[in-house]
Amino acid sequence: MAVLRIKTLSLSLLAGLLAGIAAAIFLILLNLATQYRNENPVLIWLLPLAGFAIGWIYFYFGKDIAGGNNLILDEIHNPKKITPLHMAPFILISTVITHLFGGSAGREGSVVQMGGSLSDQLSRLFRISHEQRKLLLMAGASAGFGAAIGAPWAGAIFGIEVVQVGQLRWRALPECFIASMTAYAVTMLLQAPHSLYPRFEISPFAISTMLWILLAGSAFGLSARIFIWLTHCIEKIQKTWISYPPSKPALGGLLLVILFYFEGSYRYVGLGIPVIQEALSKGSSVLDPLYKIIFTAITVGSGFKGGEFIPLVFIGTTLGAG
Repeated sequence: MAVLRIKTLSLSLLAGLLAGIAAAIFLILLNLATQYRNENPVLIWLLPLAGFAIGWIYFYFGKDIAGGNNLILDEIHNPKKITPLHMAPFILISTVITHLFGGSAGREGSVVQMGGSLSDQLSRLFRISHEQRKLLLMAGASAGFGAAIGAPWAGAIFGIEVVQVGQLRWRALPECFIASMTAYAVTMLLQAPHSLYPRFEISPFAISTMLWILLAGSAFGLSARIFIWLTHCIEKIQKTWISYPPSKPALGGLLLVILFYFEGSYRYVGLGIPVIQEALSKGSSVLDPLYKIIFTAITVGSGFKGGEFIPLVFIGTTLGAG
């Protein structure tokens, strides 16, 4: 038993190395894409074409990986076959395209997919059991998440709690911790850009503060629930009305372009990191979380790639600051 555990711990180190390299490449490309879009906002008008390209690629060449993070979770719950290797480059390229042309999406979900798919390739090279493969997939997801946000402890916890809501798989913590720490170290070594946020002082403990926190937590949970509901509604509507899959992100992109035009500021394109940083130091408009919910739900619900974590941080931060 001890020998088997040493094997999974060693493989987790390799999983972290692979995820860290992939995350570094992804973060560097994403940063370049964001800078280029900010310098050339006219690219946003090409978002419908970008959406069609992403939909076309996945429809004709990526049907087996269309499940994304759900595919990783399905394999953790019920291992059947190795996650396809092309999941990593497909999600990397499609997420960079999403952000280059102004889609309102995140990044962490993409790196979780890369980390999971790359770690699963180790199962091809080493003879491991289904249980060991589960641990390795969880470690890969941890590595991707921790490397993407620059928070390895958060990555380790993410890996043991993402499998099932409300439960922590403590048995996988050593593998998840090693993989996440390794991936983060690799991104730092390769000088991958991580988002930085202003520091602020925390007020001394007070009952009134706790009551405000409870009230704010309820508001944050409600806003997340609205976001999830709206995203699923858009997915269902498109599934019912549109038969050709590549047209879904294309029409979603067209709707986003129209909404961006009428909103006028391009404040809600991409990750929205500057708005989060601003909200932490200066406050924000009460409309910020509402707009971000709408724009990100359309982006993700239509089939663009990227994830929801940073947009939810945007929604929570601006809601709290407003």
